[in-house]
Amino acid sequence: MAKNISSTSQLFHYIGMLAEKMNTEVYVVGGYVRDKYLGRDVKDIDFTVINDGIGFARALANALGMNNIVCFEKFGTCIIPYKDYKLEFVQARSEKYEPGSRKPIVSVGDLHTDLERRDFTINTLARKLTREGPGKMVDLFNGREDLKNKIIRTPLDPLVTFDDDPLRMIRAVRFVVCLRFTIDSDTLQAIKEKRDRIKIVSQERVTDEFVKILQADIPSIGLDLLRKTGLLEIIFPELYQLIGVDQRGTYHHKDVWFHTLKVVDNVAAVSRKFELRLAALYHDVAKPQTKRFEEKSGWTFHSHEVLGAKMIPSIIRRLKLPVKYIPYLQKLINLHLRPINLSGELVTDSAIRRLIVGAGEDLEDLLKLCRADITSGNPARVKMHLKNFGFVEKRIQEVEEIDAFRAFKSPVDGNEIMEVCGINPSPLVGKLKSMIEEAILDGNIPNEHDAAFEYLLHIKNKILQKEINNQS
Repeated sequence: MAKNISSTSQLFHYIGMLAEKMNTEVYVVGGYVRDKYLGRDVKDIDFTVINDGIGFARALANALGMNNIVCFEKFGTCIIPYKDYKLEFVQARSEKYEPGSRKPIVSVGDLHTDLERRDFTINTLARKLTREGPGKMVDLFNGREDLKNKIIRTPLDPLVTFDDDPLRMIRAVRFVVCLRFTIDSDTLQAIKEKRDRIKIVSQERVTDEFVKILQADIPSIGLDLLRKTGLLEIIFPELYQLIGVDQRGTYHHKDVWFHTLKVVDNVAAVSRKFELRLAALYHDVAKPQTKRFEEKSGWTFHSHEVLGAKMIPSIIRRLKLPVKYIPYLQKLINLHLRPINLSGELVTDSAIRRLIVGAGEDLEDLLKLCRADITSGNPARVKMHLKNFGFVEKRIQEVEEIDAFRAFKSPVDGNEIMEVCGINPSPLVGKLKSMIEEAILDGNIPNEHDAAFEYLLHIKNKILQKEINNQS
């Protein structure tokens, strides 16, 4: 019978039959019940088993013909990957926490103690499984009412809940941004009071929640809630520095934090790519360090893109994000002003070529970031800048179609240069190669091998003689 299971309802029916056969109680709980109530599709399903959770999970796995289950005896937990489901069985338990640790001391409990230990009321809902399927919903903490009213609230005193497991403070923010709920006032105040407790949570767990926040449809909701709760200052000190506006006489600069939030949302509206959203979040990260006031021009942030790119490796490593993001982020942050600056001047083919070559395969992402970076409280100003930027995008397309510069490199390689010039590997080879590339980028010769080779023959004697003179 188990091998014919092809739907969630059939799975629940079979689990209910097995529970009755083993004289135990099994409840489907937490996120699955919540998300089904909200009309969301779910494949990760949590179960609470009264008494022997591991024993029940093993019996079910055996019946399903599964042998790749993962069990954690200390916590009474088993995970069964079945078809496209992830089934997690936990023995009903109670938890106590020692100060300075978020690892619980687990003891056997009943359904009530198991549900009250959960983070939020919307995750305390449960339904008992029988041979007829899921039974009447168990709602001990008014979870359905909070779902209806779109409220994030803890089942117990929020000060205790967050003291026990501080990660729940960021999870609250994540639920707000992902479900578009709001946090109950007592729960919000408790996060503000307990925010320093987040320091005991591992960076990996914090980053897991941060990734989900940044991947939401409107990330700014969660990011700014981190600011309001005081968590931003602790978790993302570089971003916290972006907050605030200075004014000197008639000169003021817009709050970089709220500008950044707008850029992130603009990117999120056109791309699900996490790295691109991350680039939007950190594109102006060095503005506080580069902020200067000049009497004639007002506030400046010269070279903030250069310093920002240099800050990225340490930030990514501290957040425990994949280091493969570093080159991509550095490139986009370093170049994010280039297209916008081109929109304000007479655009030459040479400038366009250099932008294309610099961005390489990430050109589309760079242009998305730059377009997202055009923000202002003045709609007319935004419209004007977007129109100018559209002209730059058109020029990029035209040059690309003619020159094919996306994966540009010198048509004449180092081996040819050494053979023609009669020299060994040395910095001079790189210098000659760079001169060929510069000539192509300036439009002096076409991006073709024969033309580049002829150019090498034209310049080589002069450069070689100059090198001899420098050495004598």
